[in-house]
Amino acid sequence: MSRSPDRARRALAAAVLAGGLVAGAGPAAWAEPDPPADATAPVEDLVLPVDDILAGSESLDGSESESKQGRTVTLALTSDVLFALDRAALTARATARLRGVAGRIKAESAGGLIKILGHTDDQGTDAYNDRLSLRRAQAVQGALRSLLAGQDVTFEATGLGERRPKAPNVVDGRPVEENRARNRRVEIVFTAK
Repeated sequence: MSRSPDRARRALAAAVLAGGLVAGAGPAAWAEPDPPADATAPVEDLVLPVDDILAGSESLDGSESESKQGRTVTLALTSDVLFALDRAALTARATARLRGVAGRIKAESAGGLIKILGHTDDQGTDAYNDRLSLRRAQAVQGALRSLLAGQDVTFEATGLGERRPKAPNVVDGRPVEENRARNRRVEIVFTAK
C-alpha cells in the first residue's frame, strides 16, 4: 500500500516528533531522521529553460551604457550627449565620445557589420521620431565611418523612433523625464572577437 506524498510527509513528521518527545531528544536529534520503511513519494524532475546571460554596465551619469550578449556588444550613448534638442548634427562633445567608441571597436571588434540604431522618446509624432532617429543614426554612422577608415567594417543605420524604449516614458499617467532622457539614445552594435 502506498501513501500520498502529503500523508507520507505528515506521517514522517509525526513519527519524528513523537520519537523525539518519547525519547526526550532535543532538536539536534531531529536533524536527520530515518524515514519510516513504508514512506513513499514520487520523484519529480525539474526541467527549466536557461536564458541568455546578459552583462551590462552604465556610467554614473547615465549618459553611456554597455551590454553584452554572447559576442554581441551594444554601446549606447544618450542623445543628450550627442545632439542638441530636436537636432541631428553632432555636438563637439559627441565627437570626443565617438572617438572613444571607435577605439573600442578597433580594439574589440571582429570586423563585419556595425549596426547603428537611433531611438527617441515618446514626444512628437511617430513619423517625426522615425525621421529624427534615422538622421541621428546616420550622423553617428558618418562620424564612425571616418574614424574607422581602413577597418574591415560595414555600417547599417536604422531609425527606430520610440519603438524600443529602455524605460517607460510615462508612469502612472505622468511623464518621467529621466526615463525619456534614457530613451533618447543611439546604440552602436558590433560583434566582439
